[in-house]
Amino acid sequence: MNVENYRSPKKGKKKLVLKTGVRSFINRILMVMVLFLMSLILIKSNTNFKNNIIKYVYEDNLKFTKLKSIYEKYFGKILSIDKVAPKEEAVFSEKLEYKKSNVYKDGVLLTVNQNYLVPTLESGIVVFMGEKKEYGTTIIIEQVDGIDVWYSNIKSNDIKMYDYIEKGSLIGETNGEKLYMVFQKDGAYLDYKKYL
Repeated sequence: MNVENYRSPKKGKKKLVLKTGVRSFINRILMVMVLFLMSLILIKSNTNFKNNIIKYVYEDNLKFTKLKSIYEKYFGKILSIDKVAPKEEAVFSEKLEYKKSNVYKDGVLLTVNQNYLVPTLESGIVVFMGEKKEYGTTIIIEQVDGIDVWYSNIKSNDIKMYDYIEKGSLIGETNGEKLYMVFQKDGAYLDYKKYL
């Protein structure tokens, strides 16, 4: 056995792993494209399917976290960024603290410190940013457990629609000493005491 034959299996393994990873990524992209094109064809040709899509996507509350978990279950993550990029250490990682709580409309009014930096209770996706009547500027995060949490009376901290926010991350700061929160699932308002 000469030296060249001895070294080649290691090089071959690296190439095989790289080829397998590239093939897997391309297969996932092709599968998504096929599913997308099939959906478009069904929408174009089948009125009932089109009406169901309109109902569940536009009229009902689309659960992005459910879609993400289903996609990852069958196809895996789109890119293995965890393996490529080093983990970033969070600068802001806090728990929600407040002085007192009072029932307010469909949720709770928390008294906090002046211009309090508001952390997220759980990880999730930003599904709403804007004004809510009698609540003020509101950010709604659909948590991984399917609960929509409203954070109201806050100034946003450079987050955008459909951003994925980790648990304990900074959402923004309160306007004054009031933070309104509402907990909602499938259109029903939940008792805030279970979640604070």
